[in-house]
Amino acid sequence: MGATPSFVLDALFLLFDRGRKAVGKTIIEKIIEAHSSEDSVSPGDVVWIELDGRTARDFGGANVVLNYRREFDDTPVADREKTWFTFDCVAPAKNIPYANNQQICREFARAQGLRVFDVDMGIGSHVDIEQGLILPGETLVGTDSHLNILGAIGAFGQGMGDVDIAFAFRTGKTWFEVPETMKLVVKGNFSYPVSPKDLILYILRQLGSRGALGKAIEFYGEAVEKLSLDGRITVASMVTEMGGIVGFIPPDEGVIEFCRSRSGREIVPVYADPGASYREEVEIGIGSLSPQIALPPKPDNVVDVTEVAGERIDSVFIGSCTNGRVEDFEVVAKILKGKKVKEGVMVKAVPATKEVYGELLKRGILEVLYDAGVIVSNPGCGGCASGQIGMTGKGEVQISTANRNFPGKQGAGLTYLASPATAAISALTGRITVPE
Repeated sequence: MGATPSFVLDALFLLFDRGRKAVGKTIIEKIIEAHSSEDSVSPGDVVWIELDGRTARDFGGANVVLNYRREFDDTPVADREKTWFTFDCVAPAKNIPYANNQQICREFARAQGLRVFDVDMGIGSHVDIEQGLILPGETLVGTDSHLNILGAIGAFGQGMGDVDIAFAFRTGKTWFEVPETMKLVVKGNFSYPVSPKDLILYILRQLGSRGALGKAIEFYGEAVEKLSLDGRITVASMVTEMGGIVGFIPPDEGVIEFCRSRSGREIVPVYADPGASYREEVEIGIGSLSPQIALPPKPDNVVDVTEVAGERIDSVFIGSCTNGRVEDFEVVAKILKGKKVKEGVMVKAVPATKEVYGELLKRGILEVLYDAGVIVSNPGCGGCASGQIGMTGKGEVQISTANRNFPGKQGAGLTYLASPATAAISALTGRITVPE
């Protein structure tokens, strides 16, 4: 048999190539494709992507600077407008090492002409959204392992090591393996006292800590579509706890308008194509969903709150990147208004950002918390990062609205993860209590 003529091969390749392009893409595939030089990407492809933002915070930031100076000396970063620092772990610094680390970052930023969202601004991933630094369909990498919270606005965020971030500072690029995507459809709806935190805890209960390992997730369903931006942040923030790369909630008009108003830019959201190819499709029914709680020592060790109701607690923490928004504190204030927390129970509250703190002040929520006996801190991560209030002592039992309860993560005690409503009502009784 003779060789196949070249024009036939060209025609076959063209048909094949058209066929590849005709296959519907998931959100992560479309975002990565749009930020790469490839005509088409598929799961498993390793590609270089352009970054719309790269950031470092006080935890890891100093190492980013040290790596940068070792490898690139005083060479300017790739794009000053797309490179910044946020300080949220130990803010303001409570010890000399953290004070030194933050100052190393400030001095580098000053020399390079970079922005610093300093210790008064709050959690970096939330600042990125509030300040309109990253928009739907865009890409951001940083030193925060929960940077995938940006999936709440339909953007791709990812935490990386300090060497990778130093490289991203210098080049504006990083390499990434295109992950497979899970389509997760929530069937049914919920209403108070069930909250977005109960929803994501229940999903984690169903999938487990490895249920989405190495995958992107797209969340769908009426209950998801109805979520406010605050609720979307809560859901997106715990994708890390199920092993996921990022969890996208397709942005609705409210999210798009928020991002447009904060950035002053037109928004081009990215949605999955019809016929997009998913690794798997999962349906989770929530028709009878009740308040959920994760028992120590794992975030996926989730049961109905009713199963552990009555167990004694010593303290309550309300805040973190998962539940430190205005909507969360509104729920807490409604429960605590005109009441006092149980004698002997410590209740600690940490707003996610300066903007959230200001809203709590203007709406009178801080006064309600103060009158009830709550200790309110400045904005930041709180106990998760061992930096601000929220840590537990050995033998202490705490209900926390954060996203992780591994031993040591929030102290030496036992940590239960629950919604702001469950945390607040339990603060009044001194025992794990089901909100009504």
